[in-house]
Amino acid sequence: TTNRVKAAPLLLTMERASRGWAQAVIINSGNANACNGKQGLQDAFSMGEEAARLLKIPREYALVASTGVIGQPMPMEQILPGIATAAAALNKDGSGAAAEAIMTTDTEPKEAAVCFSLNGARITIGGMAKGSGMIHPNMATMLCFLTTDAGIAPGCLKDILRYAVDRSFNMITIDRDTSTNDMVLLLANGKAGSREITEESKEYYFFRENLTRVCTHLAKSLARDGEGATKMLEVQVINAPTEAGARLAARAVAGSNLVKTAIFGEDANWGRILCAAGYSGAEFDPGQVDIFLNGIQVAKSGCSLSFSENEALETLAASTAQILIDLKTGSFNATAWGCDLTYDYVRINAHYRT
Repeated sequence: TTNRVKAAPLLLTMERASRGWAQAVIINSGNANACNGKQGLQDAFSMGEEAARLLKIPREYALVASTGVIGQPMPMEQILPGIATAAAALNKDGSGAAAEAIMTTDTEPKEAAVCFSLNGARITIGGMAKGSGMIHPNMATMLCFLTTDAGIAPGCLKDILRYAVDRSFNMITIDRDTSTNDMVLLLANGKAGSREITEESKEYYFFRENLTRVCTHLAKSLARDGEGATKMLEVQVINAPTEAGARLAARAVAGSNLVKTAIFGEDANWGRILCAAGYSGAEFDPGQVDIFLNGIQVAKSGCSLSFSENEALETLAASTAQILIDLKTGSFNATAWGCDLTYDYVRINAHYRT
């Protein structure tokens, strides 16, 4: 997370993961173990210690993740027996149960996987994620755990993950809140028997592309399942002068409450879209911008364009609202994802602790 307030398990995991080696992740849902002082740090340490003991691995190889309510003491009398139960139930087909167990306000579990060949070896990348609210670049109350049987050096793995995260999880926004607990972890065990991937190898880019596919699928699943959401919002900015500018504009539009409420109301209010792009910090000429809503052009050269409001209303009733913004000032593109802002979002968050 980029939040200055970091939860105890996050601090523990950051320190341990920085060494480049891990064998297990223990996760709890319902309590963030954030803002609990020294006791919170001790509880996070105890969770890792118990997981390591049961799995017979070095304790520094056990990572810890938590999600839930901030500022509540950890119910360790439930957590520690729960770790024992989870350890005893470990099996290679348990990903579905794990994806469901880490949910909080999510309405469905989120999983993705790809298989591909690399130097004659069959490689798998799999992942699960959770998060419906407090999601805003750069990440938030979002947990994602990725595994692969490819062989990759820790430093190389970190670079590949950063690339994939920047183009997926860091391009989603639900409510512009950033949490204390978010993390994305990628573990590789090399069991596929493929040649070790390095930055100099041609396999590096192929693996990176497939990891980005998995992360993008999970990121879109998170956006689609935003708290109270009825529609996923996909914002594509094309022909920007820089990649950074394209990303700024896409994220600003996807995160705009005025855009999100317009999408909820199925209102083709393109002025809100151009306004959000304008305050994003991206460089462009407003007089050059074309805007499309679900394939219907609603603005040309930064000005109103005659279009069928009824046709626009009909397309905005779909479960996905696609906004295309052509800046016509360069060759760089970026895509961001979000969701509409509804009455149910307020209801869910007004009663989160109850």
